[in-house]
Amino acid sequence: MPKFAQNPTDVRFVQDPYPAYDRMRALGPLVYWQDYALPCTTSFAATNAVLRDRRFGRVPLEPLGIPPHLAPFYAIEAHSMLELEPPRHTRLRGLVLRAFTSRRIAALAPEIDALAHGLIDTRPGDEFDLLEHFARPLPVIIIARLLGVPESMTADLLRWSNAMVGMYQAGRSRAMEDAAAVAATEFSAFLRDYIDARRARPADDLITHLIAAEEDGQTLSNEEMIATCILLLNAGHEATVHSLGLAVKTLLEHGLWPAPITDALVEECLRYDPALHLFTRWAYDDIDVMGVTIPRGAQLACLLGAANRCPRQWDQPNKFDPTRPAKPHTGFGAGLHFCLGAPLARLELQRALSVLGARLPRLTLAAPPQLADIYHFHGLERLIVAQGTPSP
Repeated sequence: MPKFAQNPTDVRFVQDPYPAYDRMRALGPLVYWQDYALPCTTSFAATNAVLRDRRFGRVPLEPLGIPPHLAPFYAIEAHSMLELEPPRHTRLRGLVLRAFTSRRIAALAPEIDALAHGLIDTRPGDEFDLLEHFARPLPVIIIARLLGVPESMTADLLRWSNAMVGMYQAGRSRAMEDAAAVAATEFSAFLRDYIDARRARPADDLITHLIAAEEDGQTLSNEEMIATCILLLNAGHEATVHSLGLAVKTLLEHGLWPAPITDALVEECLRYDPALHLFTRWAYDDIDVMGVTIPRGAQLACLLGAANRCPRQWDQPNKFDPTRPAKPHTGFGAGLHFCLGAPLARLELQRALSVLGARLPRLTLAAPPQLADIYHFHGLERLIVAQGTPSP
C-alpha cells in the first residue's frame, strides 16, 4: 500500500486540504496515511464501496480501553446510533425516524426563513462575522426548537456541542478531553431532567415524539434518548454551521453572489467543500478493498473530502459548477450510517442562503476567509463580510 505523510494540523493543509488529497489519490485508491497510522480510501469508488459494505462497521471487534477521565463521554457514545451496528442500530434508527419525519422537517421552512431575517436585522453593522452572527446561531436555534429545548439554553448547547465535538479533532489535548467529559456530564444531566419533564407534560416537539415512539412494543430508553438528542444537536449543528459558512465563502469567491439557490447549487456546495472529511470503519472480516486486503479487526478511514473531488466521478472536480448534473456524493456519508439529518441540513442551506442573498445582495468578503484548525471536520473560524443597506 502506498504511504503518505501529511500533518493534519499543518496550517496550509487546514486552509486547503485538496492539493494534498490530489497527491494522495494519485498514489492509488487506498493509501496508508502515516500521521494517522491508518489506510485511507482516496477515490469516490473506494470510499462509497467501504461505506456501503456491511462487513465494515463503527464498532471495534475488541473493546477499546477507556481512560477514567473520559468515562462520561463514552457513556453517551455507548448509546449513540452513530457508534452502533445492527440489530441495535436498526431499532434505534427506526424509532427515531418515527419522530424525525420528513413532514416535520419540511414544516420548519417558514421558521428558518423568519429566523434568518431576524438574524440579518440584528447583525451588528454592515461589516460583520457571518459565522458569529448568522451561521452559528441559526442551526442551533432551529435544532433547539425542534427538540423543544428552551432557546435560552442555546449558549449552553453551543458550549457543550463544541467541547464534545473536539474529541474528534486531530491533535486533541488532555484539556480538550476534560472539557468533553464535563460537557457530556452537564448535557446528559440537563436532558435527563428535561425528558422527565416532558414525560409529565408532553408537547409538540421531538423529545415528546421520541418518548412516544414505539415499534413492536419497544421504545427508547432514557440513555438512548439522551444520546440521540446529543447526536442530533452535535452532528446536525456542527455540520450545518460549517456547510453554511463554506457555501457563502464559495459563492463569494467565485463571483456568484447572489445566485439562485437551486437544489443543484446546494448539492454542489456540499460536494465541493464538505463539512466532514474523514470517517472511520472497522473491518469485521478480511476484506479486499481495491486489491488490498484489510485484515479483520483493522480500522480504515474513508476520506470523504477526497472522494468528493475524485476525477473518475466528476469532470473537473476541483471546479465549482452549480449547473453540474446531480450525482451521489459523500457529503452525508453513505450506506447504513447515511446522515439522519441530511433533509434538515439541505433545507437549512436552501432557505438560509436564499434569505441571505435576497436581503444582502451586495455582500462581499471584507477579509480573507480563515479556516478553523478542527480537522477531520472542515469549516471556517470566521468569515468577515461587508454589505450596504439591506433590501426591505
